[in-house]
Amino acid sequence: MSIFLNRIASFRKAMQENGVHACIIPGTDPHASEYIADHWKERDWISGFDGSAGTIVITLEDAGLWTDSRYFLQAENQLQGSSIKLMKMGLAETPGIVPWLISVLKPGETVGVNAQMFSVNAYASMLSELKKYEIALINVDIAGKIWNDRPAIPTFKAFMQPEKYAGKSTGDKLSQVKELMQKNLADVLILTALDDIAWLFNIRGYDVSYNPVVIAYAMIFNDKSVLYINPDKVTPDVADALAINKVEIKSYEHINDDICQIANNLTVWVDGGKLNQSLFAQIPAGCKVVNQMSPVFKLKSIKNEVEIAGFKNAMIKDGVALTKFFVWLEKSIPQGIVTETLIADKLREFRSQQDLFYGESFGTIAGFADHGAVIHYKADETSSYDVKPGHILLIDSGGQYFDGTTDITRTITTGNPTAEQKLDYTLVLKGHIALATAVFPTGTRGSQLDILARKAMWDRAMNYGHGTGHGIGHFLNVHEGPQSIRMDENPIVLEPGMMLSNEPGMYRDGKHGFRTENLILVKEHTKTAFGSFLQFETLTLFPIDTTLIDFDIFTQEERKWLNQYHQTVYNKISPFLSVDEKGWLSMQTQAI
Repeated sequence: MSIFLNRIASFRKAMQENGVHACIIPGTDPHASEYIADHWKERDWISGFDGSAGTIVITLEDAGLWTDSRYFLQAENQLQGSSIKLMKMGLAETPGIVPWLISVLKPGETVGVNAQMFSVNAYASMLSELKKYEIALINVDIAGKIWNDRPAIPTFKAFMQPEKYAGKSTGDKLSQVKELMQKNLADVLILTALDDIAWLFNIRGYDVSYNPVVIAYAMIFNDKSVLYINPDKVTPDVADALAINKVEIKSYEHINDDICQIANNLTVWVDGGKLNQSLFAQIPAGCKVVNQMSPVFKLKSIKNEVEIAGFKNAMIKDGVALTKFFVWLEKSIPQGIVTETLIADKLREFRSQQDLFYGESFGTIAGFADHGAVIHYKADETSSYDVKPGHILLIDSGGQYFDGTTDITRTITTGNPTAEQKLDYTLVLKGHIALATAVFPTGTRGSQLDILARKAMWDRAMNYGHGTGHGIGHFLNVHEGPQSIRMDENPIVLEPGMMLSNEPGMYRDGKHGFRTENLILVKEHTKTAFGSFLQFETLTLFPIDTTLIDFDIFTQEERKWLNQYHQTVYNKISPFLSVDEKGWLSMQTQAI
């Protein structure tokens, strides 16, 4: 019997002991994080699935994992031997979690969840739907009752992000937040998202892989600010910096008591998409609750001039590191020494040689041949391919620097591309350029621009299953909202200072995958009699493979954009390269 079958059996026994007929186990934490500390990886522990998106549901007789198309192949592999069925979200035949539960449970039965792991909005939605069918929803941490060797919450030391990189002091940011609280007639703001807290207090740490955040909560009042954090994590430098800005430090767990003690006549601002239900339930009944997007979420999405300058500097360093890496790669593939796992190691090595490097912004995706079709593929010792001449290699990687965060995808051929591969690659590139060159009215939403990246594919009845663009944090989370570019409607309009990715893709299962990704900055374009207009500035600096282009469908305007982009890449990166590296870069950026 596998370890996961044993854990599921123990889990079901605990469910029965607690009168629970089904449990929902998401892959998140009390802070609604994408990357989470090992302490909260309940879903991974019970199933073996470690994708960034997915929810397990366990009943007394059945179990399933709900995840999206990015993780179908990964889930099929990782769930083997666990008895957990893969429920492919987005397919017409796949019911949602709550409809499925309604179909398998009876009136009077109970669904259990760990309320720390569910947002206020998600919990309320489940409660409402289940109640219609007389199914109860209760707060119970079944995993906590049986996970005996559960890792502790990290205790790494926190550190301050200097104002010379942040661009604004903690005091200035707190003033902005309190001003918005007053406009919204709120007396208290509860913050739980780790990147919101890191940005607001200019504090960073090592608690979570890839995202330089610190595990903490915060409450902001009109006359004070409180940071809830393990005191062992607070260095004298951090304590002094926070004290200057009149930030009170309390233990991480103390937020529970402080929420309970909020005066009944106060108005509490919560972000119901982020605040966990466990904390929400402790707000006194007499308080008025305002449930709307956190003011910090929006404020940090618009980068200041210092942050933008830092991003641009980080892009140069990243381009230099990537140039050194690809020079190495080109020499090494014919020697037969390159593997997907080695690619990740070498990228980290070359980035680490750059000034102000902190770490990777996410786990490198190096997919060779058919592995490139696995959108969030992660190579390990058992799955890693040798990279050989004669196929397609997709590399998606990024770095965290104290002055900026990077995220770049390049797809190259290792020789003899087919007509199909050239077509797929070129359609992706056409979509990328169409979005990069877009001019659009102020007030435009990302969902209104998404078609630009897909039209060339749609014309041929082709598509990709992920979003086209996500926001980027400044030395913070590589995936940041609230802005996005995707088919799904998002009411957030694009504003000058917002950073996003531009990453259309094309994937053929069992064959190959293509994605071309740069980071783009929203900036002002012009004002006319028809209003004000915005545009994108491409910030990422690294060549795009031209040997895969199908020039029969590549227009002169697209050639012009690519040539200008490559000239910019060479001009900005070449001063930091050796003679040999400059020669390689010159070849890659030749006009076409």
